[in-house]
Parts: sequence; C-alpha cells; structure tokens
Amino acid sequence: MTINHNGKLFIETVGCQMNMLDSELVVGALRKEGYELTSDIREADTILFNTCSVREHAEHKIYSALGRLKYSKQTRPSQVIGVLGCMAQKDQELVFQRAPHVDMVVGTGQLAEVPKLIEAARERRERSLAVSLDRKEGTRLEVSDSFQSYDPLREPEMRPSPHQAFVRIMIGCDKFCTYCVVPMTRGPEQSRPPRDILHEVRVLADQGVKEVTLLGQTVNSYKVNQDGKQFRLSDLLESIHDVEGILRLKFVTNFPKDMTDDLLQAVRDLPKCAQYLHVPAQSGCNEMLKRMKRGYTIEDYREMFGRIRQTLPNASVSSDFIVGFCGETEEAHQKSLDVIRECRFKNSFIFKYSPRPGTKAYDLLIDDIPESVKKSRNQDMLTLQNQISAEDNAGFIGREVEVLVEGPSKSEVKRGDSSSATGPVQLTGRTTCDRIVVFNGNPRLAGSLTTVSVEDCTPTTLIGSIVTQQVQHGSSPLLPILM
Repeated sequence: MTINHNGKLFIETVGCQMNMLDSELVVGALRKEGYELTSDIREADTILFNTCSVREHAEHKIYSALGRLKYSKQTRPSQVIGVLGCMAQKDQELVFQRAPHVDMVVGTGQLAEVPKLIEAARERRERSLAVSLDRKEGTRLEVSDSFQSYDPLREPEMRPSPHQAFVRIMIGCDKFCTYCVVPMTRGPEQSRPPRDILHEVRVLADQGVKEVTLLGQTVNSYKVNQDGKQFRLSDLLESIHDVEGILRLKFVTNFPKDMTDDLLQAVRDLPKCAQYLHVPAQSGCNEMLKRMKRGYTIEDYREMFGRIRQTLPNASVSSDFIVGFCGETEEAHQKSLDVIRECRFKNSFIFKYSPRPGTKAYDLLIDDIPESVKKSRNQDMLTLQNQISAEDNAGFIGREVEVLVEGPSKSEVKRGDSSSATGPVQLTGRTTCDRIVVFNGNPRLAGSLTTVSVEDCTPTTLIGSIVTQQVQHGSSPLLPILM
C-alpha cells in the first residue's frame, strides 16, 4: 500500500515502555509511507494518541487532549485523529461517544492496520474501530490471534536515546490481578520465538544501539519451545548476549513467583546483563496480596528477595506499590513500609489505587479508602523511599562506577542545543545497577562505556567526573576523546 500523502504526523504516548515501543513501530511504518514527524500538534495532518488504562489519570489526560482538538478540523478538514492502545481496546465505542471528532480507535493488537485506517479516514472519511476480541468472546487461540503483534519497523527517532532500544519478547498477561486491566487490553500471554528476537537485536545493533531492554508484562514468565528445546528468559539472554555492538542487557517487568535461580545465575554470569531487577511487591500485607490476587505471600517475596541477595549481592532492586487498595488498613500500610525498610529498594513506583472498569476489583470490591488517606499513605511511602534512596546513593560517594553514557542530561537539553558542542557538557548515563549518573564530558561519548568517580548525590542521581578517557564501542576500542 502506498499513501500519496506526505503530511506531518504528531504522536503523544502515555504509559509504560510497551507503549513507547508500540509508538516507535507505528511511526516507523508511517515514516516508510512518507510521513514527517512533528512535535507541534498545531501543524499536524495526522494526530495519534497512544494510550494507557492502568491508571485513571492517564485516561483523563487523553480525553482532555482530545477535547482541546474539538474544532481542530475546521482549519484542517483533512486532518485525521486517532486513539491507539490500551484505552482504545478498553473503551472502544465510548471514545467516539466522548470525542465524536475522533476518526479511528485502534487496539493494541491492530496497530499494523494504522496506515490503512488513516488512508480510509482521510480519503473516504470512514470512521474505524479496530480492536481485539474480549477474553470471553472466543477460545484462547482465537483471542490470542486477535492480539497478534507485527513485524517491527524500528524508528530510531522515537527511542529514549539513539543508543537505547526496547525489544518486546512477549505480549499479554495471564496473571489476572484483581486491580489490573492489562489481561484485557493486551490479551493472553504469548512469547515470541527466540530466533525472531535475536534477529531484531542484531538489526538494532547494526543501527548503533548499545543497550537493549527486553519487555514483557511479566518478562520472567517467558517460555518458548523452538527446535525441540524449551527457551526460558535465561536461555534467551544467553543467546543474544554475544551480539556484537550490544554493551548492556536489561529486562522488565519481573513477577515474584517466576524469579527462578537459573535467571539469577544468568544475570550473575553474563557480563553484559545489568545488575538490576524490577520486581513489584504491590503490598507488604498478605490480606492485601490475597485481595489483589497476586499469587504469592509476603513470605514468598522475602524468600525470593533473599535468593536475589545471595546470588547477586551487588544488584539493585526496584519495586511497585499500590496504596489505598480496597480494605487497606493502617496496619496493612505499615507492613508495606516495613518491606521497603527491609529490602531497601533502589526506588519504588508508588500509585494510589483507582478502580478500573473491567477488573474484578471494580466489580466485586468496594473502593472504601478516602482520597485524603490515599494521598497521606502515598506521601508516607514516598518519603521513606526517598530517604532510603538518598542513603544508599551516598554510599557510592568516593567510588568509581562504570557508566553507559546516554547523552546530554535533561538540564543540558533545556539550556540549548548541545549536539554541536565541542567542549564538555553535562552528560547523563546509568551504572550497571541502573543508577542515574550526571557528569561533564564530550557529547561524542554518547553510546560508550566510561568510568566516573562519584563525588556527590541526590536521592535520585549520582554526581561525578570522568576518571578515564578510554571508551568502548562494541568490541572496538576508540582512541581517547579529549575533554
């Protein structure tokens, strides 16, 4: 199909790394058809919103953005507005009801159809709804087929940095936590064949990518039979570890019950694997975990955490917590704080519970915690986590750390264009245990490994200076870069 339209494309992405990757693939397909990416929504002929349904706030943000476009087509009659992703899959026709000027609603399993649907909307003014089957509308195979992924057209401009990329190794989820919409918006759990993943990693390495993050809703549940052998995540890491040019491997998000010893040993034994694990706890109270249908007790979580510490003593671990879930008592909240004190997470992503239509908690449990209590508990947890993060970061002062340089820091970018700078600018990167580091250096260091001496810190960032000028790109060392 060829679209005879070289218009400007604006895309806004909210939510997780999965959504960021989906946006990259959609933009890659549209760029192939001649579209030009723009950051100015006012000049766009095609406006796409890639949405999230995990939290109510994310949906409100998108509906507000759609509301601001109510009269946009009066000045651009051929403009196409589309809603993609998880909210599209969940709300479906409701999107058209709340925003009649939307032309297309496309679920997570139909993103390959976006170019064709844009053409239909623009040329024939056809409104399109393209979504997957509900989990109850067919057999597992039928529902899975309706959530099929598609061959990726990678688009470097959409990545966190030119040297970092996400690779989806599985889609969907079968855990059915009572608060979570993902099994409905992303469909049944499906793992991609290792050979396809290996090919994609090689393509990314050829494009200059140095760090690959493997993505899955429960990434350590990965399991595929290929050529008579069962591949687990540990096997997959081993198979892609030696791809030339790749310097670091990460994977998110892990499920506690699936944290097997073979995976921990792979992280320990494979030098390119980051010493970092994200393993959500969600609560420190067994009653809450049972109501959430997490499938483990806090004793199970502690046992898993002990194995992490035994196998990977220098690894950092981050977590997720939900505060104010249905029936959460002050005692339950204190138990969650106890887990944070005990595990000393590198950081925690803390969310106030909001009921999501389509989940068991929405149908069967009462959202009985006042908003003021949710805010208070959220702040309690955030304060404690920040204190722990600051104390642990301070432990790095005086040490040297290996950093994969990402590029100019956010503050440097705000100050102006540093791409043509010849002298030192403030750069940012991450250690192998995923701690953010800022330091002064030449912008050409981006995509390389370098050593930084840590001199100061904040709760979220290490601050230091380069102590070596020898950098590495893939397997070929470069001459020292003068600072």
